Order: sequence, then structure tokens, then C-alpha cells
Amino acid sequence: MFSNNNFSVFIVVVFLIIGFFLITNINIWTSNVKIKDFNINDVNYIKIAGKIIKTELALTPETQEKGLSGRKELKEDESMLFVFNHMGKYSFWMKDMNFPIDIIWLAPFRNGDERDLRIIYIKKDAEPKSYPEAFTPKEEAMYVLEVFSSFSEKNNLKEGNKVEFLSL
Repeated sequence: MFSNNNFSVFIVVVFLIIGFFLITNINIWTSNVKIKDFNINDVNYIKIAGKIIKTELALTPETQEKGLSGRKELKEDESMLFVFNHMGKYSFWMKDMNFPIDIIWLAPFRNGDERDLRIIYIKKDAEPKSYPEAFTPKEEAMYVLEVFSSFSEKNNLKEGNKVEFLSL
């Protein structure tokens, strides 16, 4: 029916037709995929160690400087997320704090996606009496999360654990 040479040409033509079809119709398959644009201002919860906790954003230099200072408490299901404009080794201290906290530095995984985060450093049980000592991560972070003291221990957090921002 086909000689070896004709059969080879036939196979090449079939693959070219299939390839052309796939390339020209890829938009049909991907147009139904909805990827929500990431907006840090919409984040109000964080998923960490399988737990979902409410978070308050510290976006401006003023809110970042104040942080949790002066507050009476931080509940077990609450946190404050400090959002920075670029990666850096951001230092934190316990000035005017009334209770101990865990401080968790976060950075995007190597792919750079700001929604795909990992823990890069944890300062457990930072005490108010430690002021003026400053706590600094070993590597650069883009976000810092403050949670109640012992949260890291209770939830077995480790460097490299994944963290997700949520808008609920």
C-alpha cells in the first residue's frame, strides 16, 4: 500500500497537521481558565500549616512602624502581615509590645510568584523585654508575619513551609 518512503512522508504530514491544529486552537482551551489577579490589598486571611488565620495588613511605613505595639493581646487566630515593596533583610524589634510573639519572614519560592510563598526564618517567642534587640532573617524576605507566641511551635512550623494568602 505505502512504500517506506511514502509512509514516512505520510506520518510527517499527519504530525504537522496535528501540530498546526494544537497551536492554532490553544486559545480555545486556555480562554476558559480564570486566574484571579493578585492584589495584596484583598488579602485578609493566611493559610499556614493547614490553619487559616485572620490577618491585618501593615502596608504603610506608619502602620509598619507601629505594628502590634501598644495592643493588649493577639488572639490565636489573628496575625499582622507586614508588606514590603521589595525583597530585603527587614529587622524587627519588640518596642512597646505588651506580649510575646512569633515573627515569621516570608519570601516567594525561587519562581518569584508573590502568591507562592515559603517561610525563610522564624523568631520564636520574641519577648517584649528583648527590646532594643532587633531580629533579622538570614536571607531576604518580602513579607513578615507576626503571630501569637508559640504558634510556630504548636503548628510545627519550619523554614521552607508553604504559606498562602487568601481573600475570604
